[in-house]
Amino acid sequence: MSQPNSLPIGVFDSGVGGLTVLRALRQRLPAEQFIYLGDTARLPYGTKSGASVLRYSIQAAEFLVNQGIKYLVIACNTASSVAVEPLRQRFAPMPVIGVIEPGSIAGCAASKSGHIAVLATEGTVRGGAYQRAIAHAKPDARVVAQACSLFVALAEEGWTEGAIAEAIAHRYIDELFRNDPLIDTLLLGCTHFPVLATALRAVIGPSVTIVDSAETTANAVHAELSELGLLRTGERVPGRMILQATDGPERFARVGSLFLGEAFDAGRVELVDISPTR
Repeated sequence: MSQPNSLPIGVFDSGVGGLTVLRALRQRLPAEQFIYLGDTARLPYGTKSGASVLRYSIQAAEFLVNQGIKYLVIACNTASSVAVEPLRQRFAPMPVIGVIEPGSIAGCAASKSGHIAVLATEGTVRGGAYQRAIAHAKPDARVVAQACSLFVALAEEGWTEGAIAEAIAHRYIDELFRNDPLIDTLLLGCTHFPVLATALRAVIGPSVTIVDSAETTANAVHAELSELGLLRTGERVPGRMILQATDGPERFARVGSLFLGEAFDAGRVELVDISPTR
């Protein structure tokens, strides 16, 4: 029987965007093993009702838990906004983390002025999860959230820097800074957005801090695993990575290679069915 600290970490997202979180996790925790599940058959989650997203999240989490994991990472902002607490209750005492809380705490810590801009998808902005999390962490913070739906398409097409990406970033961001010149922190509230960091930096200049929720989530996972004594230690080679998708392994591999930061082909992607059995 496997020791708890040797079990993999489970990570799920609606598609490929969460691979930026997996990338950060692997960099921060190179000895750990990971199972990543992209629910590509039902993406995007951002346009679905909260009840549907919660149902999908429970199914994805149960699929990972049944494979034997020690920790669950919700690498999807929409799912994090509705499913963190229900999944914590359902799978206790196994630790569960989403991307919103770590990103919000890091954004508050980074901001000297207390003026923070959040870039996210329409669903995440409309739900107000980052606004609430930031207000909880820093009650006097001033938060403005901007939906940047085209960023998702840019990221998936690989148009992550250059004139097109910068022009669209200007359309989304310029007005934020005109309305509030005191903004000093830009929080990336979608797992697709870190790959656009070069274009965003070109638009906002060097003085504004960019906070990536993927990196902050990886740091939070490392800290909790260490505290619980669940780190996989004593390994001299990187841990194994399993990639699973509910549809389209070819597209998952083609687009996902950019987000993961390394090339992989469809043969590395296991096609799975996570719908509940009847």
